[in-house]
Amino acid sequence: MNVAYLRSELTRLMRNRRFLVFSFGFPLLLFFLIAGPNRNEHDLGGSGISAPLYFMVGLAAFGSMNSMLAGGARIAAERSIGWNRQLRLTPLPPRTYFRVKVLTAYATALASMLLLDLSGVALGVRLAPGEWARMTGLLLVGLVPFAALGIVIGHLASVESVGPIMGGSTALFAFLGGTWFPLGDGALHDIGEGLPSYWLVQASHVALGGTAWSLTGWLVVAAWTVAAAAVARWAYRRDTAKY
Repeated sequence: MNVAYLRSELTRLMRNRRFLVFSFGFPLLLFFLIAGPNRNEHDLGGSGISAPLYFMVGLAAFGSMNSMLAGGARIAAERSIGWNRQLRLTPLPPRTYFRVKVLTAYATALASMLLLDLSGVALGVRLAPGEWARMTGLLLVGLVPFAALGIVIGHLASVESVGPIMGGSTALFAFLGGTWFPLGDGALHDIGEGLPSYWLVQASHVALGGTAWSLTGWLVVAAWTVAAAAVARWAYRRDTAKY
């Protein structure tokens, strides 16, 4: 691992105010707009779950997924100014490039989750340390395919089109994954079970008393990870071959 390159990436990330507002501010704004007026609701929809807790875990899945995919926007911006081309002239190995991109995406996802957790506590959410740990650990595993998907989008999309692609992808994954409402037992549920976003939401619901992933969940996340990583390598080599 090239520590200097990782430090450089994190420094550049912290200086990107628009990215920070979008990655951190948007989920927090949604949380306070939705959960704030219902902070005293302790039996949301007859579920026995408080509104702040329900929306905190749902937005933890959404916010962290959004942060991972947003890494693609940074890559597209770097490509547009020739930064990636400059990196290829250095001794930096491609595997180090990928590792740093993934670690940077994870850093933003963890920060998003932490901010939402603190916001939940501010509105009265109380969980045992073990529940926090189980939810966070499973969320981190569920984010792996989204790290690869962010790299895919960043190397295939132009800087002009990456915004709509990122927004549309995040919205579609969130909708079909059951971020905003339970999917029930119909066709949407069947579609959702084949998406990594569904299992990411299930990971967040561990804090609501839900169970850990079934074998299907692990297989779906693993399959998406392998497929997305393969496409990411192809996209990187395709981009490299242009120069």
